[in-house]
Amino acid sequence: MSWWLHAGCFDRNADVLPGADRAPGCAAGIVTCRQKPGSAKSVFITIEDETGVINVIVHPWLVERQRREVLSAHLLGVFGQLQSENNVVLLVAKRLVDLTPWLGQLATTSRDFH
Repeated sequence: MSWWLHAGCFDRNADVLPGADRAPGCAAGIVTCRQKPGSAKSVFITIEDETGVINVIVHPWLVERQRREVLSAHLLGVFGQLQSENNVVLLVAKRLVDLTPWLGQLATTSRDFH
């Protein structure tokens, strides 16, 4: 994923540090969980790489524009803005990229909408 680093993005999820509130950021990882609580309009996605997990918030306007990426990507790239509060860091998505072809024959599964 070195091209992410050259694009000004984080190379590893572990590089996303608390305290970077409102900073631009991006990450990529295997989708491990998708959730949409009944009380929320946003979709919450967890992506994971070899260094850790990143929680991603996808607001309704982006869900509508990028429904395929939200619902079917196994490997997801996320460009957005960091939200950091009380040492909890989230990535608020502005653009999603389906990187699933990079997985080749690797099979992945996620826990979706539980």
